[in-house]
Amino acid sequence: MSRTKLIALFLGTALALSIGIALSGLFLPQGPLVGGIKMTGTPLIGGPFHLVDEDGRPRSDADFRGKLMLIYFGYSFCPDLCPTTLATMGQALDKLGPQASQVAPLFVTIDPERDTPEHLKGYAEQFGPGITSLTGTPAEIAEAAHAYKVYYHKAEAKDGAPYLMDHSSVVYLMDRDGRYLANFGPDATPDDIAKAIKSRL
Repeated sequence: MSRTKLIALFLGTALALSIGIALSGLFLPQGPLVGGIKMTGTPLIGGPFHLVDEDGRPRSDADFRGKLMLIYFGYSFCPDLCPTTLATMGQALDKLGPQASQVAPLFVTIDPERDTPEHLKGYAEQFGPGITSLTGTPAEIAEAAHAYKVYYHKAEAKDGAPYLMDHSSVVYLMDRDGRYLANFGPDATPDDIAKAIKSRL
């Protein structure tokens, strides 16, 4: 075999192994491994958090056990994306009717500097009944965001305007034990979210 072909074979093998390792890191294997790496499993999204609600009460993920959790990370000073997403969540809950009582909708701020419990009081509830706002110290927010694979970054303020936060925009649906079920991007409709929730009640 020529040297060129050997190099190509080596590079192809290395690339395949790199992709396999990267993908396997995103999942928890379920069941025995047969004939190599099993790629099916549960995405590594979610985990414990310890925050405070808009009333200043300590809240953790354990407080919501027994209900599905619908979680969104954003901030109250967001000009468009966060209000739109929270409104979508609220409309999805409305579509559930009485079944909405089996869901714990949560809004977790990524801007604890401004989103204090006092400031968040009543903010998320204007988008839908029962949406709980959560905040905490920067370290506590960072830990929760890391568990849910949420990206956020404080953008530099320009011309004296209030600073904005760059962040990913994903709504997570977790099961009654806090395990990942599904996620919804900015294009998801209230019907999309309500249908996914109903299928898991």
